[in-house]
Amino acid sequence: MRLGSIDRACRLLCLALALGGMGWTVRAENAGDPARLVLSDDFEAGRFAPEGGLYYKDNAEQRGGRAVFQDRNVRSGSGALSLSVAPSCPAAADDCSERAEVWETPEVLARYDQTVWYGFAMFMDDPLPQDDGRYVMAQWKREIIPGADGDYSPFMALRLYEGHLGVTIETDTIKTFPIGSPARPNGCLPGEAWAVNRPAARQTRALVAIESGTTPKNYPTYFDSCAPGIVVTRHADLPSAQKGWVDFVFRSSPGPAGDGHVEIIADGVHVATVKGHIGHSGPGLDKNQYFKFGPYRAPNPQSWSLTFDDFRRGPRCADVIRSGQCPAE
Repeated sequence: MRLGSIDRACRLLCLALALGGMGWTVRAENAGDPARLVLSDDFEAGRFAPEGGLYYKDNAEQRGGRAVFQDRNVRSGSGALSLSVAPSCPAAADDCSERAEVWETPEVLARYDQTVWYGFAMFMDDPLPQDDGRYVMAQWKREIIPGADGDYSPFMALRLYEGHLGVTIETDTIKTFPIGSPARPNGCLPGEAWAVNRPAARQTRALVAIESGTTPKNYPTYFDSCAPGIVVTRHADLPSAQKGWVDFVFRSSPGPAGDGHVEIIADGVHVATVKGHIGHSGPGLDKNQYFKFGPYRAPNPQSWSLTFDDFRRGPRCADVIRSGQCPAE
């Protein structure tokens, strides 16, 4: 949704005043720059906190989902948010999706060329899906102008592959080399991302973080190529999806031209640094990035639930980190 500049400025000023009234420090010179806001929601109040900048979007795909503020399973404090989806798509509907996602409100969205750090804790509720369907738990996207042509995947996403956590990066189509080809007979060179080109979508998807105890063979075989334009420094692996609560920190700095920068931290452990082609450019794309979290999947006959706690967002890693050390900025 596009906001007029005056309306947007008024909303930001109201948010800044609200945060200030709650003991949050918001400098006047930053009131018009959403990327400078420090936001959080611990889901303690039984509703979305004004200082969190979050809401449950009401649209057709989400009406089959549920958002429940509860105190039975929490990471800290006395409240958490459980998001669940039940079968709701017609059996023959190939283009239908089932979602229960929490979005950032339009007035707090940062520009696509800005850096924003996010933190949140997530618990994978039982039963944990084990099939190879499409399961997304958190995603970062670029706004699309209504009516624009194109189906743009998230430029960064936390996904589940046959019960294993993985993080993907997406960008406009870039050069890849098939594994086993003369250029990459024995696999990817150091730093190259495992990738797949998606010609119909005109995009390249890369797998940049995998779960501890796994190898790329535990993930879909379609990651069959190497992408030199997406450079991954792997410091560690993601924890198991069955571990229980996992506290994630992500740096979001898209750069479709090749200057993107992502950092991934899990439970205070630095998992990966990703640089290069991250995100999308082109006609029909708007100026802001946005984040949403919660279960999103293709049609499925089973129910699926996730629980979240301790949402944080800020312009620096230090604004959102809970344990461990921030990577050099």
